Amino acid sequence: MIRGSIPALVTPFKNGELDLDTLKKLVDWQIAEGSTGLVPVGTTGESPTLSHEEHETVIEAVVKAAAGRVPVIAGAGSNSTAEGIRLIRFAETVGADAALVVTPYYNKPTQAGMIAHFTALHDCCSLPIVIYNIPGRSVVDMSPETMGTLARLPRIVGVKDATGKIERVSQQRASCGPDFIQLSGEDATALGFNAHGGVGCISVTANVAPRLCAEFQQATLAGDFAKALEYQDRLMPLHEAIFLEPGLVGAKYALSKLGLCSDEVRLPLVGLTDATKARIEAAMRHAGLI
Repeated sequence: MIRGSIPALVTPFKNGELDLDTLKKLVDWQIAEGSTGLVPVGTTGESPTLSHEEHETVIEAVVKAAAGRVPVIAGAGSNSTAEGIRLIRFAETVGADAALVVTPYYNKPTQAGMIAHFTALHDCCSLPIVIYNIPGRSVVDMSPETMGTLARLPRIVGVKDATGKIERVSQQRASCGPDFIQLSGEDATALGFNAHGGVGCISVTANVAPRLCAEFQQATLAGDFAKALEYQDRLMPLHEAIFLEPGLVGAKYALSKLGLCSDEVRLPLVGLTDATKARIEAAMRHAGLI
């Protein structure tokens, strides 16, 4: 079952190249800290600036490092259906457990176009597919009705919802059914998301605070929202600080403060301003991480 705290993993670099040794160490650390799944090469993994070869290398490395201990949900989205088919077939070949597929960005398909896109990806392989709906980046918003249509396909199993609209969870329960896996794509609202029927979060903050995020998710899934609120209060400054600038840059900087990963990113992203670094460090202290 895909649920709980699932970090959208950063992709470590060293002198501009993939740092696979550090990536493997991060996988082991995440699992030891209680993360219940891993998402390599999502946007947080800098997929837009990875070559196809690098993209595939990262997926394969994470699958091997995880070694079946937690599900690996491989980033396999593209605004080209043909490219998406290539990526999802590769993920299946190397043993990923599922694929995360973003709504096509930039070319702005209609709802009918999204149905055709996801149906083609569904039909090309046997992997379960989690839809990634993030209108702020892709410009298109998959409606609950469209999602309900896709949910009738046997391997369209869930959604990472980054609309920021808490009511979507209830709307999607109505259109997709209560067993459709709904995962938050926004750390700051994950508490309310789960209260509405969500079962987890594909998280940026979990890169930095995996144990706290995992325990937070465990509390919500056990129905202990008073305990979850205590975790939310500890984590909220970190959720906010990491996203003052692009979230993956904030996550890598925080990991560098923990001695776990370089803060190196690829252009057009650049390092953080001093003011944001100070906010992240203060938030880490508030959470008890440093």
